[in-house]
Amino acid sequence: MVYQNQNWGEDRVFYYDPSGRLKSFPTNVTDVFPTDAFQWISDGRSAFRVDDLFELRELLDRHSRRTEGIKDV
Repeated sequence: MVYQNQNWGEDRVFYYDPSGRLKSFPTNVTDVFPTDAFQWISDGRSAFRVDDLFELRELLDRHSRRTEGIKDV
């Protein structure tokens, strides 16, 4: 690992591949990122975190408000 940085909207781990090119992975798919409490408690039994579901609900509500009154032609 060369360094860890916030890029493209997510935390990433950067490293050099065998040919010397700089590459990266999202930190959450490595063992560098500590397991959050949700993952530890759910032990893989849930596909979604509550915070993510709340965010999805907000996005759906905003989309619904934007499209109210628009009729299919």
